[in-house]
Amino acid sequence: MGAILVTGSEGKLGRHVVARLREDGRSVHRVDVKPLAPAHDYTRIDLTDAGQTMDVMFGVQDRFDGVDAVVHLAAVPAPGQMTDVATFHHNMAATFNVFQGARRAGVDDIVYASSETVLGLPFETPPPYIPVDEEYDARPESHYSLVKHLEEQMAIQLCRWDPALKIIALRFSNVMDVEDYAAFPAFDADPKARRWNLWGYIDGRDGAQAVSRALDHRARGFDRFIVANADTVMSRPSAELAAAEFPAVPVTKELAEHETLLSIDKARRVLGYEPQHSWRHHA
Repeated sequence: MGAILVTGSEGKLGRHVVARLREDGRSVHRVDVKPLAPAHDYTRIDLTDAGQTMDVMFGVQDRFDGVDAVVHLAAVPAPGQMTDVATFHHNMAATFNVFQGARRAGVDDIVYASSETVLGLPFETPPPYIPVDEEYDARPESHYSLVKHLEEQMAIQLCRWDPALKIIALRFSNVMDVEDYAAFPAFDADPKARRWNLWGYIDGRDGAQAVSRALDHRARGFDRFIVANADTVMSRPSAELAAAEFPAVPVTKELAEHETLLSIDKARRVLGYEPQHSWRHHA
């Protein structure tokens, strides 16, 4: 694989993705909105501007000449950080521009950040079953999540239009760095504090692993995968958490002691994804 464009390269997950792809021996060009010092591998860009977004797919003078794949991570990262209208318009426009620009440039390999929020977070309406997976219809409960759902629907149709296109949506859980893990033991005091995402998380390094494996995946068309760590943020057993907080929700499998309730079975089976890191080794 040739050069890879990573949008949102300076974000919490983006930094891990760039590092992992470079470790894999891949050529990476970073793009983000942040005003950084000049660098040969970085371009400042506003992805809501269609012209800039399309132009960067063809390269930047004296830096790189086009790309072969795109990893799209840039977004307003959560509800409430901007107004609802601004969040919707920014994220929808940026993703459309990335998808459209890539297609115009002949780039047919796109991996992008969807979100666990499409599963129904914050689960004020209980999920249909536990562990949750990719098999039930999206349940967006915020404007941020609504965009993530619509992005997936757009990707489905674009791949229908172009059978040679590959778009993989990675439904990332709450991204964590090692320094975040010191706070995890305090979650045990109140299970309701992390009930909103079924006590899930994703170590940024494992998130980057999922991106790398998705880029290696050769199948064409659209697919979606939940990407979480193999365990929860809690010391309390997963089966006890499910029974206490979601007593009426069916549990579809026997759960290991701290097994994630955000099922990663599909990512394991199809992508070969296997988390390598846990907060339990760093707290």
